[in-house]
Amino acid sequence: MAKAQLVMLAQWEQEKEDKAAMDYQKAMLFVNQNRTKLQGLENYRLEYFRQIQKKGRETGLEARSFNQHQGFISKLDRACEQQRQVIHNAVLAAEQRKSLWLKQQQKRKAIEMLLDKKKQIAMAKEARIEQAMMDEIALQKFIRKAR
Repeated sequence: MAKAQLVMLAQWEQEKEDKAAMDYQKAMLFVNQNRTKLQGLENYRLEYFRQIQKKGRETGLEARSFNQHQGFISKLDRACEQQRQVIHNAVLAAEQRKSLWLKQQQKRKAIEMLLDKKKQIAMAKEARIEQAMMDEIALQKFIRKAR
């Protein structure tokens, strides 16, 4: 494969790697946002529960009111569980995107290694040519001096 084609391929693979890295970052941001939502839900549930306990100690609660509060706490528990499931799915998606990013990084590095190898081969070839020219010049000088 020609060097120019390899350079273009390396650039393309770098762009794909950058996109994969960005996708992974977005996925992690989504995970963190949902963890923050869960924390907010759990804090709200805890504060609501404390307020109900306080109200129950201070003024007492009627059975109907208690059942309503208990029903709302159950809804908050379900919302927390749903949010945990969203986080679980988001973590799986983020791990998948991380895996894709790392695979893409490997591809890019392999192409860069190939480019480096071709560059080293070309430099070695140039060095041999240059050495051959220097040897020829030295030989010509020697022959002229010998005459």
